[in-house]
Amino acid sequence: MPTPTVENYLKSIYHLQEENERVKTQELASDLDVSRSSVTNMLQSLGEDELVDYEPYKGAKLTENGVTSALQVIRHHRLIEIFLVKTLDFDWDEVHEEAERLEHAVSDKVAERIDEYLGYPKFDPHGDPIPTAEGDVYQPDAHPLHDIEATQHVHIERVLDQDPKVLQHFEEIGLTPNTTLEVTDVSPIDGQMSIVRDDDEEMSVSRELASKLLVTEIE
Repeated sequence: MPTPTVENYLKSIYHLQEENERVKTQELASDLDVSRSSVTNMLQSLGEDELVDYEPYKGAKLTENGVTSALQVIRHHRLIEIFLVKTLDFDWDEVHEEAERLEHAVSDKVAERIDEYLGYPKFDPHGDPIPTAEGDVYQPDAHPLHDIEATQHVHIERVLDQDPKVLQHFEEIGLTPNTTLEVTDVSPIDGQMSIVRDDDEEMSVSRELASKLLVTEIE
């Protein structure tokens, strides 16, 4: 069974691979806040355990076994988040750090019971997909809000930032998963977006904030 440190590495590589096929040592060191030498040593070890395909100066990518292990801990993490919100009345900006602490201690059996108890949820409180026990992950065809043009209607699927202050701000202005809105104008100078929520509330959102929201277009 992988140690918590190994699980953190695999999870981090999995997330970083969403941007690039191979993850550079410096990227991983920055994400985990550890030294590059520590990352190199761990990647060599993970390579020997056939959890990553590691090539010096080229980076690393997860093997099939590595992906399976990464999805297992991600599943635990996201199930814990939705459990804390749904049953213990945690706010969505509180649960990430709690899940970071608990994800390594939860067994697959407990995760299955949580999943069943909650009715097999597909997404955590931030809209992140919850992998199934078989390792399947539902990924809607979503795009960052800042890529959307004026006059289009969209549905917010996911918030990409786990910073509590960012989540609190989105909560305050009503831009949370499952909200629908219309983009009414986009500034050609700085990308500032004018939007109208489904309750007719008008507001402006910066390009930076819009980049943190994944949306699907409504025909």
